[in-house]
Amino acid sequence: MVGPVIYTFGNEEQKSRHLPGILSSDIWWCQGYSEPNAGSDLASLKTLAVRDGDHYVVNGTKMWTTEAHWADWMHCLVRTDRDARPQAGISFLLIDMTSPGIEVRPIVTIDGQHHTNQVFFDDVRVPVANLVGLEGQGWEIAKFLLANERVAIADTGPKLKLLADIKAMFATRVERDGQSRTMAVIQDRLADAEVQLASLCALEAAYVRDWAEGADRNGPQASILKLRGTEILQLLSEIALEIEGPVGAVHDPAALRGLKTDSEWPSSIAHHYLYGRCWSIFGGTSEIQRTIIARSLLA
Repeated sequence: MVGPVIYTFGNEEQKSRHLPGILSSDIWWCQGYSEPNAGSDLASLKTLAVRDGDHYVVNGTKMWTTEAHWADWMHCLVRTDRDARPQAGISFLLIDMTSPGIEVRPIVTIDGQHHTNQVFFDDVRVPVANLVGLEGQGWEIAKFLLANERVAIADTGPKLKLLADIKAMFATRVERDGQSRTMAVIQDRLADAEVQLASLCALEAAYVRDWAEGADRNGPQASILKLRGTEILQLLSEIALEIEGPVGAVHDPAALRGLKTDSEWPSSIAHHYLYGRCWSIFGGTSEIQRTIIARSLLA
């Protein structure tokens, strides 16, 4: 997500320093957007960056920061002007996660995994050279990044793989137990989900084509892809749990990490179902996406 931002808004020094590591995946990034009281209402963020010579001094906290415990760098929204209107006082900083004053505290989600974190900044000094764009341009950059993120959340490749796995689960279940009325209903639901996923792939292909031809990326299409991608993922995981039956209730997070477990039949799909709940939230809640779509298409 940050690569296109640096490429579009960054200076030549930032591009030469950061883009090679992003392209090679040698350098990992996390995103400092949400805060305890600034998630969907991102403009109310309070993490403060005060100019001190050639540095900004950053204080505050970021919430639900995915993979911050692994990240080398964070791309972060900070408030550089407390007197300007909320959107106008935000800037976009690149922060080295090894900087003194950064503390990362784990958050274990409902699936039993450590994906996310809360990150605290205590007088963290960030070079002014790490400001992307201009002071106060952070809101414009944030919207640009979120369009990229929402398209990525459509995530059709992994969903196609998940669909194939679920169809194989279904075939195994029918072969073992025979075709029943319940399995016939599940088969219909699975066919419907496959059609929905094919439609999502077509929408994604059309968006990428239009984007490559110079279409405005700030329209509602990214929100449509994010919303439909979330709904289809959750539908697939629900169908998969129905196929697994009682085994679906046996979820052992250790099994996902390849560790020895006490569970004889740890569910292979419960993780997708449980973690899939948060897809309705990150990248902008489904309610926010519907509002964006309605304002763009119905106004």
